[in-house]
Amino acid sequence: MTSILSIQSWVAYGHVGNASAIFPLQRLGAEVWGIHTVQFSNHTGYGAWRGQVFGEDLVSDLVTGIEERGVLARCDAVLSGYMGSAGIGAAILDAARRVKAANRAALWCCDPVIGDVGRGVFVRPGIPEFMRDEALPEADIITPNQFELEWLTSATVRTLDDAKRAVAALQARGPRCVLVTSLHLDDTPDGEIGMLVGEGGAFWRVSTPMLPVSVNGAGDAIAALFLFHRLRGTAETALAAAASSVFGLLRRTAEAGSREILTVAAQDEFVAPSRVFAALPC
Repeated sequence: MTSILSIQSWVAYGHVGNASAIFPLQRLGAEVWGIHTVQFSNHTGYGAWRGQVFGEDLVSDLVTGIEERGVLARCDAVLSGYMGSAGIGAAILDAARRVKAANRAALWCCDPVIGDVGRGVFVRPGIPEFMRDEALPEADIITPNQFELEWLTSATVRTLDDAKRAVAALQARGPRCVLVTSLHLDDTPDGEIGMLVGEGGAFWRVSTPMLPVSVNGAGDAIAALFLFHRLRGTAETALAAAASSVFGLLRRTAEAGSREILTVAAQDEFVAPSRVFAALPC
């Protein structure tokens, strides 16, 4: 059985962070050990929320508790996403190191949540720099969106060659596998959105229809699904599987006119996507 330590935010209402990542992984058969970096009533996209950002000491203490059960050697991967503070980043980095010390084959998949096109940087000061200077060199897989790819590389990404150069620049600094999400390039067909993955000197891309929906949490689901399938296969097959499942999830959400992604209602999309998209070499 695949076991994943997922350290992300949590919301009581809706699906972002761990609330978006844990259930799809469980539906696919993974054992997920969830540690929450924040606990909010709802995601911050609503403009108002209640709850707390947890301290790095709590995150580290929970990892220690898991370590004391003697199970870190069974952990196949660490998955991290939104961080409430740069201090929590240090705790996540320490957790990844501890897992890898117990299991040399374990991977760290870091979703470097920094910002997005149209919104700019939306995380607290110090977090973007932590992602660039400390997380990037030690992560095995990193899943930036197009804005984050540009921020991390100080590059402008407009063409496929731009994107591939930026991915290669990130790989030269640490992660062997880079998945770029929400990618819109000069050659992206109207009404579509793409993803690109690079690993081992090869690249694959996938394009799916852009749906009339604006929700939070889809990126968290993509990172989780990509990690799960990459643990069991190649970057190419993981890209195709993640893209197909998330398209189905968002299609169901759009059809329902929901403000929140329908993670539970669309759960069959995680195991048997209703529409399959191929990842093409590029």
